[in-house]
Amino acid sequence: MAIGGFLPFSAISVELYYIFATVWGREHYTLYGILLCVYAILLSVGACISVALTYFLLSGEDYRWWWRSVLSTGSTGIFIFVYSVFYYRNRSSMSGLVQSTEFFGYSLLTAMVFSLMLGSVSFWASLAFIRYIYRSLKMD
Repeated sequence: MAIGGFLPFSAISVELYYIFATVWGREHYTLYGILLCVYAILLSVGACISVALTYFLLSGEDYRWWWRSVLSTGSTGIFIFVYSVFYYRNRSSMSGLVQSTEFFGYSLLTAMVFSLMLGSVSFWASLAFIRYIYRSLKMD
C-alpha cells in the first residue's frame, strides 16, 4: 500500500511546495497550466498503479481487490500530510496555537480529499480492468 501511495505523491511533490507557498506564504501562483498537467499525471499514475497492483493480486489468486485498490493510491493522502508536517517544521515561519491548528486542520482535510479522490479513481480503474479481463475470458 505504501508503494502505491508513494508513486503518485512523487508525481506531485515538486508542485506541492509551490501550492503550500501560495496558500500559506506570500507568493503568487501563476502556472495554472502546469498545475492542470500535474493533476492529469497524478490521476493517470494513480490509475496505472492501481491496475498493476490489482493484476498482482489476481495473479496470486487473491480475489479481494476492492478495498486494496482504494487504499493503494488512497494512501497518497498520508504522504501529503507528512509533507505538510515537513513544510510546517522546515519551511514556514508559523508559530502559535491558532496558526498551527488552522494549518494542520486544513492539511488534514486536504489529505483526506486527496485520499478519497485517488481512491475512487483507482477503484474505477481497477473495476474497468477487471471487467475487461473477465470479458475476454473464454469458458470451454
